[in-house]
Amino acid sequence: MKKIYIIILVMLSSGLIFNSCKKDADHAAGVVNPFAALHVLKNAYKGSDVQLNADNLAGASSIGGIVISNLSGKNFPEGGLIIQNLDRGLTRGILIDLGNVTIPFAVGDSVVVDVIGATLGKKSSSLQLSGISIDKIRKITSGNLVRTKSVGLGELTANFETYENTLVKVVADTKPLPTTGETYAGNKTLDDGSGAPIVLHTQANATFSATSLPASATYVAIPVYGNATGDYGDVKQLRIRTIDDVSNASGPIYPNWPESFESPDFTVKGSYNMNTPAIPNNNVDLKTGNWKLEQAILGNTAGRDRFNNPGLQCIRMQQNLSVPALVQMNFDLPNGASKVTYWHGAYYTDAISTLRLEYSTNGGTTWVAAAPDVKAQSGGSRQETVLLNIKGNVRFRINKLGLGTTSVPNILNGRLCIEDIAIYSN
Repeated sequence: MKKIYIIILVMLSSGLIFNSCKKDADHAAGVVNPFAALHVLKNAYKGSDVQLNADNLAGASSIGGIVISNLSGKNFPEGGLIIQNLDRGLTRGILIDLGNVTIPFAVGDSVVVDVIGATLGKKSSSLQLSGISIDKIRKITSGNLVRTKSVGLGELTANFETYENTLVKVVADTKPLPTTGETYAGNKTLDDGSGAPIVLHTQANATFSATSLPASATYVAIPVYGNATGDYGDVKQLRIRTIDDVSNASGPIYPNWPESFESPDFTVKGSYNMNTPAIPNNNVDLKTGNWKLEQAILGNTAGRDRFNNPGLQCIRMQQNLSVPALVQMNFDLPNGASKVTYWHGAYYTDAISTLRLEYSTNGGTTWVAAAPDVKAQSGGSRQETVLLNIKGNVRFRINKLGLGTTSVPNILNGRLCIEDIAIYSN
């Protein structure tokens, strides 16, 4: 039995609990996979409560995952155990309502749950499992890696049911800006400039409810459907578990940022190197001001360029160069910088590349590295957060290093996508 649990743990942590779709786990023995992936479980819900059995779980009897809930911060209804696992490249989660019991599981515990006879249904808009006693849940190991997905609020709100009851990371401002002495308690609006704000809810009795609210921060949180009083409901909310889920507090984002590269249309800068009356020396008027896009274009190829929902464009920088490619501000911001965030990823299936965030406090005469060099994200995009303490006028640029022609494994210098650069005042 111990050997079986170890195998289950490997499946949980690596995302290998697949759809038990009556494929034999052992073809010779004809054994049906006893574990349902969380997308199989959630797909069993068809609009009304359903009692789970082997038929609606494609032969399975159990689910499994890593615990992400922590009730010690008193910011979630009591009795709720939330688990998640990696499923088809996406992290999926489910809330298990255990009622009025003490939950003996901690964040990072891997568990297996017997769900036969349990009920899958919604409390308002919140999808939950109920009718499960604590003895139906078995802990395998503790201290497992807990995956956190960085996501923009546009993507989160557009696909909320996918992210519901998973652990996400967002960087956002409080809108309107907090007043002196304002705390976390109640409903606060988070906004990252994507046009898709979301509620950050903190219950009145949460252990951190009286803590001062930052103008901007990075939040590790669980998306839930809740209501104004702290129970589950119909409102899309983010909830942090404890104050340790908040980091990188800073000043607010500058007005009209982030630079999302949505305007002008991609056809205006369709060549990597341009010097025309409309685009002199690769300089382009964007939403936030005039930028130099040297060896860079506005890219809009879905599935290849890495732009964030709901946007349709990003920057694509040239590959195999021996000179730098630049996405560079040609203007200053007046109130320094306390933080810069940006998204990056290798274009399509290209090799990765190396990039450097740089800043200038003398109008672009000289440039200084703001942080160590970064390797581009492969197979998707990733958000970087750089904390700073720069006073007065400042401008920034992304420098894609000119490492030369890709020659695996020694040189990696594929095309690079940059998206949603945000600068926060000091």
